Amino acid sequence: MTFVMPPNLAPIFHLPIWFDLGATFCFAMTGGIVAMKRGYDVVGVASLALLVGLGGGLIRDGLFIQQGPPAMATDPRYIQVALLGACAGALLGDRVERFRRVIAAIDAVGLGAYAVFGVGKSLGAGLAVPAAVLVGVINAAGGGLLRDVITNEEPLVFRPGQFYALVALAAAVLFVTFTVQLRWSATTSGSVVIGLTFLFRVLSIAFNWKTAALAPASTAPPAR
Repeated sequence: MTFVMPPNLAPIFHLPIWFDLGATFCFAMTGGIVAMKRGYDVVGVASLALLVGLGGGLIRDGLFIQQGPPAMATDPRYIQVALLGACAGALLGDRVERFRRVIAAIDAVGLGAYAVFGVGKSLGAGLAVPAAVLVGVINAAGGGLLRDVITNEEPLVFRPGQFYALVALAAAVLFVTFTVQLRWSATTSGSVVIGLTFLFRVLSIAFNWKTAALAPASTAPPAR
């Protein structure tokens, strides 16, 4: 496999703006709900919603790619939609459980879509393939990771549970395999990967497929 490819040959997958904004709204809403459950004030609710809604893309553009301001800073709609998501989360609260399946479906599509988009954009910026795969995973799961860190929780992606980060990793690797190795178009590769990711996430939720701990958690006190 070619580990560095010319940016002009990179497989760029374009996300429709309506999907990007819609997913941002839903992710921000979940951040707002978490903040409400923890008793945050209006600043805390808005801040956590912004982090969850925009965190993955912010890490991608600001930390790894570094080609000018992040997308959320050049298009005001991202922050506006994230704040609307925060308001929706604050207003709905526990009633959002009625929309649990819809949110889970959007999240399942978004997981593959953002993994694919992150890989393509990273390759286009000149990152090596392994780094692009890493950025794809962070782009897909970074918002939830930031949420857990900010709220002083052990990140869910580190604990045994339903397949999530591993699904994002598989999506990123498959996209690279299809585009770089098999020479499929970015659109075809991205569509297939998103479809497979969605299917696997839905099956994981339906049948409660989970990862397992590599070793029992230690109960011994930390070494001094």
